[in-house]
Amino acid sequence: MSKKLKIGLFGFGVVGQGLHDIIKGQDLNLEIIKIAIKNPDKKRNLDARLFTTDHNELLDNPEINTIVELIDDAEVAFNIVKRALTSGKHVVSANKKMIANNLAELVELQEKYGASLLYEGAVCGSIPIIRNLEEYYDNELLHGISGIFNGSSNYILSKIFNEGLDYNVALKQAQDLGFAETDPILDVGGYDPKFKLAIATAHAYGLFIDPDKILNVGIQHLSANDINYAREKNFKIKLVPTARKISTRQIITYVLPKFVKSDDFLFNVENEYNGVTVQAAFADKQFFFGKGAGGHPTGAAVLSDIAALRYGYKYEYKKYNQHNGLSHTDNVNIEVYIRYVHEYTIEKLKIENIVERFSREDYKYVIGSVSLKDLLANRELLQQKDIFIAHTGKYNYTEQQIKAVAEEEAAVH
Repeated sequence: MSKKLKIGLFGFGVVGQGLHDIIKGQDLNLEIIKIAIKNPDKKRNLDARLFTTDHNELLDNPEINTIVELIDDAEVAFNIVKRALTSGKHVVSANKKMIANNLAELVELQEKYGASLLYEGAVCGSIPIIRNLEEYYDNELLHGISGIFNGSSNYILSKIFNEGLDYNVALKQAQDLGFAETDPILDVGGYDPKFKLAIATAHAYGLFIDPDKILNVGIQHLSANDINYAREKNFKIKLVPTARKISTRQIITYVLPKFVKSDDFLFNVENEYNGVTVQAAFADKQFFFGKGAGGHPTGAAVLSDIAALRYGYKYEYKKYNQHNGLSHTDNVNIEVYIRYVHEYTIEKLKIENIVERFSREDYKYVIGSVSLKDLLANRELLQQKDIFIAHTGKYNYTEQQIKAVAEEEAAVH
């Protein structure tokens, strides 16, 4: 039987309003009791008695059995979610930064107090990737998960490659449409997809990874020379978060711009759309596609979680609880394109096996192999305006890693 949910909603911005739009007029056996907002002076088209600035009116209300958290501030969101879970209230959240930074503790709280926390809307908008990783792939050996997890940066790159817009013009368009914030660094700098990748990796591999240990390099320093290089090779540049198994026991994670070929699923994922590729041992390669930004797409994912709570659904964190012996590593070499100005950049990053090099007064680049560990150690260097780095899609595994992966694949087939 469906359980009636009495909801306390935190936040009535783009996603909160999108959720309300979807709910109204439907018989879903749920009711929004109170909405907590930050600005009481902002005009809203609902009864003013629904709104409050006092969080306690929601968290201490015994009638409310479900908290839906849709605010921007990750620290405040964590305090709300923690209080809700410890009081036995179920929670739905779309705050990827809060979840990624506190996932281990949030899982403990759920187990201790018997409440459920669902967060499909936190990763890739309308695409139901968390539920699929948790349920469909619960007994699968996953070789990798990657994709386009950020609609803002993808919108900008689409406008650059498809319409020839300048980066700053495309960014302004994204901001005007509400896809990018006034300070867009969380999106274009690769932080937003890094948080989403950390969450997805927990469900794909059972690893709770500190986001600070995941390399993220963005597209904010993309130049006309980088764009022209990609076009000459018939590539597009996409910002691609990746979690990949490099041996029977090791997982790597990173967020990097990537040269994407026309035969890649991600090549035709444009504008605010997201796409997720899952490479599985048994199911092989599968692709999920949908809108990754906007109030209604994300609101739909939030509503899906709310609906699941009516029937007592909770994440079981199956792969985490299997204690499968997997570990996170940065011990792998990847092939990259790097545009630079000073030669010490190449020396400091320890670029090896250079297969292509170009140099003129206003433009220098090399394509070669670099350790993920060295990229992580030089994050500040990679943030400089005169440097742009992109993954070519190639890896240089150690002999031991090659042997381990081959043995695992042979065992499967």
